[in-house]
Amino acid sequence: MTRTIQPNEDYILRVLMKLLETPSPSGYTHEVLRYVAEEAAALGAELSWNEKGGLILGVAGLDGSRTVGLSAHVDTLGAMVRAIKPGGTLRFTLVGGFTMNSIENEYCVIHTRSGAAYTGTILSTRPSAHAYPRDEQDAKRTEENMEIRIDELVHSKDDVLKLGIANGDFISFNARPVITPSGFIKSRHIDDKASTAALLGLLESMKREGWKPLYNLKLLISNYEEVGHGAAWIPQDISELIAVDMGVIGNDLECKETDVSICAKDSTGPYDYAMTGRLIELARELDIPHAVDIYPHYGSDASAALHGGHNIRAALIGPGVHASHSMERTHKQAVLNTTRLLAAYVGAR
Repeated sequence: MTRTIQPNEDYILRVLMKLLETPSPSGYTHEVLRYVAEEAAALGAELSWNEKGGLILGVAGLDGSRTVGLSAHVDTLGAMVRAIKPGGTLRFTLVGGFTMNSIENEYCVIHTRSGAAYTGTILSTRPSAHAYPRDEQDAKRTEENMEIRIDELVHSKDDVLKLGIANGDFISFNARPVITPSGFIKSRHIDDKASTAALLGLLESMKREGWKPLYNLKLLISNYEEVGHGAAWIPQDISELIAVDMGVIGNDLECKETDVSICAKDSTGPYDYAMTGRLIELARELDIPHAVDIYPHYGSDASAALHGGHNIRAALIGPGVHASHSMERTHKQAVLNTTRLLAAYVGAR
């Protein structure tokens, strides 16, 4: 019999809001991982860490002969200080793949290595309609034509250095998370914090309802997915891995914000036929709104693990997310149903 659960909506949304409010660009994820570890420990998971700081959560199954892996990532898009300009603004370099247009005029935080943090705004170098002619305002949005205005009384490079800001400091973008009365979740970095909340919701269901997975379960919370190597290493006992990541919405794609997206193929190639088929079968059986899609511009932690040489089968699912790598939006039903589908896949049958 297929495992069916009722996800704890209040818990999952509370966790998701905390995740979204915690800055975590790739390479600067210690605070958000500490939060996930505390939540997972309270839910009874065994904790371990890989050498690059990723978190591994273990749950004993009824049958210890195999281990199933699930992954989600808490690292997000962000930036890093590249140079301090003579007038006291910052030149920056991107962390992760996104367009400059998607962050223009966004508020941000500069995180210094001393622990101090300073707010700022991401602007073009010609931001004023009253000060520059139109052709200069329309300059291409590249690193060379963008800068960060710091919210401090600084007028020179020396002024900025006195604050403790230096090259290599991380920059996070204000996520501005909101849950609307109609159930939409809109924020930066729903990719992939919605999936991380779904995995914690899965653990919460196990504790609350007192069920165990059929096989041993390991949940990898990775911290370098946005730069391509989040799950390039996974525990060697994992035989199959489901990457739980955002579902793509756009041209030639069936997915909606209320759907669980099941990816049959992304830019790295097709996912495992049997695993993908089983996920589709379960979604149909449980009447979970879902879509099967091809992602033309996408790679996941599962594909990183395969490219890392792991002898595994792999699949990819996740809640449908609109405007990925920009101001993203999903619906709570997609997150809750992702948890339901995962429970059906890993639960005792």
